[in-house]
Amino acid sequence: MNLHAVIAKELNIQEKQVADTVALIDEGNTIPFIARYRKEITGGLDDAVLRDLEERLGYLRNLQAKKEEVKRKIDATGQLTDELTEKIDAASVLQEVEDLYLPFKPKRRTRAIMAREKGLTPLADMLLAQEADEEDILSAAEALVSEEKEVPTPQDALQGAMDILAEQFAETAEIRDIVRTAAKKHGTVSSEKAKGQEDKTYEMYFDFSEAVHTLPAHRVLAMFRGEKEGALKIRMDFDEKENTERILAFVTKGKNSASLPYLEETVKDSYKRLLFPSIETEVRNGLKEKADKESIDVFATNLRPYLMQPPIKDRAIIGLDPGYRTGCKVAVISPYGDYLDNAVIHVTQPFMDTDKARKTMLRFIQKYRVSLIAIGNGTASRETEQFVAQLIEELGDPDLYYAIVNEAGASIYSASKLANEEFPDLDVTIRGAISIARRIQDPLAELVKIEPQHIGVGQYQHDVNQKELQGTLEKVVEDCVNAVGVNVNTASAALLGYVAGITPTVAGNILQYKEQNGPFKSRSELKKVKGLGPKAFEQSAGFLRIPESEDILDNTGVHPESYPIARKMLQRDLQRLRISTLLQEFDAGPHTLADILYELKRPGRDPRDEMPKPILRSDVLSIDDLEEGMEMMGTVRNVVDFGAFVDIGVKNDGLVHISQMSDKFINHPKEAVQVSDIVKVKIIGVDKEKGKVSLSMKGLTQ
Repeated sequence: MNLHAVIAKELNIQEKQVADTVALIDEGNTIPFIARYRKEITGGLDDAVLRDLEERLGYLRNLQAKKEEVKRKIDATGQLTDELTEKIDAASVLQEVEDLYLPFKPKRRTRAIMAREKGLTPLADMLLAQEADEEDILSAAEALVSEEKEVPTPQDALQGAMDILAEQFAETAEIRDIVRTAAKKHGTVSSEKAKGQEDKTYEMYFDFSEAVHTLPAHRVLAMFRGEKEGALKIRMDFDEKENTERILAFVTKGKNSASLPYLEETVKDSYKRLLFPSIETEVRNGLKEKADKESIDVFATNLRPYLMQPPIKDRAIIGLDPGYRTGCKVAVISPYGDYLDNAVIHVTQPFMDTDKARKTMLRFIQKYRVSLIAIGNGTASRETEQFVAQLIEELGDPDLYYAIVNEAGASIYSASKLANEEFPDLDVTIRGAISIARRIQDPLAELVKIEPQHIGVGQYQHDVNQKELQGTLEKVVEDCVNAVGVNVNTASAALLGYVAGITPTVAGNILQYKEQNGPFKSRSELKKVKGLGPKAFEQSAGFLRIPESEDILDNTGVHPESYPIARKMLQRDLQRLRISTLLQEFDAGPHTLADILYELKRPGRDPRDEMPKPILRSDVLSIDDLEEGMEMMGTVRNVVDFGAFVDIGVKNDGLVHISQMSDKFINHPKEAVQVSDIVKVKIIGVDKEKGKVSLSMKGLTQ
């Protein structure tokens, strides 16, 4: 198998691009580094394509290794033929290789194994050959009767022979493919209420059935969760009659053979006892894997824009972590993210004291010149929002706003080792309020402190493969961090750990060096950090920013390897430089020269500044204020298979169902919106009793 050719075809890129990129990966280069600084070699492939390439490369290499392992194991039994070798080599997926290895795979003592031990294989071969008449078959069975071998009657001999064939059929790759294909094309998955189950959480699945090939990810995960919790019973149907007829047609040579009745019985037994349970498990696993992948992809798609929300700069911010009994935790941070002050106020029952709360908030606002209040969206969020909106109205300050912030994972961060190191003298609840404030001041820098699966912008994140989820999301975080760049003198260990080439240990060493020697004054000084050798420096240097450096290039995305070219460019009028001219002057490719010129024109730029700013509010909206037909702006909080949830300023986010997202047909909501988008919506339904709002984006100019 030519791995490069296969990947090139799948990704619709040139084979040379694949080969050159694979060489870079094998040399130990990271994907962010390759995407940013080796464009001339890859032909400008972006990080998304490079991630896909890396994933397929890993799969195909594992497939190749599995093929070699299987051939070696079969060869050790003396049964590896040229034909079998060709089939194994031609396999394009792991399942094909597993099917071909199945007949040779060591197994527990089955009925077929015991029948072979009793010497019944010749009879099984006779039945399968379909050349003997009934008398010859019975005679052969009679001849195999043996008390010593525990074959007391001819019928027992025939049954043993059929057991051998049943297992042989179940392990034949072509037969398994018959059932597998039918299951995927025409199979159904059904669910019903488990006996004695009264919980209505899974009510829609109490009498439910859908085709295997159309069942969407969110339903698969919901049904399997319901089954795991004992609420549902799930069954599958692959059309037993049609499948057994097709299998019989595959194994028989004619309709007049005396073997036919035995083969019919064998096929039915093989299907019910061996084939169906095996393929059912395989299909279930396949559905789960597919649902996991689709859900993880949705999570990854949502995570990227969420992390890339523009920071709110140059504002002192109050973070509020709302609560009822324990009160609302208040924390103040400076425009640079430094913790300044904290308090606890009570703006809801049972200990409501709004007068004292107003005085506390007013004191903080005036003392620290606060111009933005970030409110966590958890328990008591909307009551706290109402208090804040009234406070802003009373103050009449046109530059004072509030925003609702997704607080998912804040409690996990608050109790983490990292939070304890940052704020050893603060209560965990105050740490949560600080995190909420920092999430709007610099979302990326704060959110990297939490395992990405806890950020809360996906669906069924607790039901999918956790290892795969974490691995995929960490790559998204890595790509975002490196796309933005990191100020090495202000970054946390968590943020530094996502920089290409920087391990957690080296991240800690960077902070330790800074504590002992003060802020870094140049990129070259990074080479003095323990563990940050030449390769790590090569991979990371372009992503680390040092605003304090005397060299302007140290605060750009220009890699040190390109400094000589960049310095010569700086001596010219940057606005008048043209790539075509530069190509004649410098030994560098067009991608590299274009990137250097772009960075020099925008030193210290933040790509997140180009994203839409979050909606800042000064007044509160109640569901009672909503009427059908109203149009308003909102923020997309989450995108799932069936639609998007949009924050329009009321207690619960409104739902834009996929059918209401676009004037044209779309396959998935992510084709129309992404997390953090600011969108115009129209209210098409309000259920005040349930607190639900239905929204539409159809017919609106976005």
